[in-house]
Amino acid sequence: MDYFLLKFLHIIGAAVLLGTGAGIAFFMLAAHRTGNTATIAAVARIVVIADFVFTATAVVAQPISGAALAWQAGYSLLEGWIVVSLLLYVVTGAFWLPVVWMQIEMRDLACAAALRSEELPSRYHALFRLWFIFGFPAFGAVLTILWLMISRPAIVW
Repeated sequence: MDYFLLKFLHIIGAAVLLGTGAGIAFFMLAAHRTGNTATIAAVARIVVIADFVFTATAVVAQPISGAALAWQAGYSLLEGWIVVSLLLYVVTGAFWLPVVWMQIEMRDLACAAALRSEELPSRYHALFRLWFIFGFPAFGAVLTILWLMISRPAIVW
């Protein structure tokens, strides 16, 4: 595959990860702040779909396109900045996978409460706090990976 096309696809994948992460967090937080159970349920349904369609696709594509790009550019996968990027990718996944599960459960709780015209249960609020906290290390790791991809600093072991 042409190097520049591969690089373009890899950068688009990084943008999708960063953009959907920020977008999902924004919309979920905005819906939560309304306090309206029906709004939260509707937004949570869309957030779960978006995470599977966009984020999950990029999560699978990024290591593939990254490895192919490194090979085409002549980089070893043992280059310091690549190793750190891969470690941060694992950190991101360690926080993102539970967040997906939390979003699904928050969606289900909000939908059930909306159907019954009830307030959100305490379990929803506990999950939301945890979801919010988990977003910071995941988002920070993605930002750092993007910086590493751009700057490719010399990291010596």
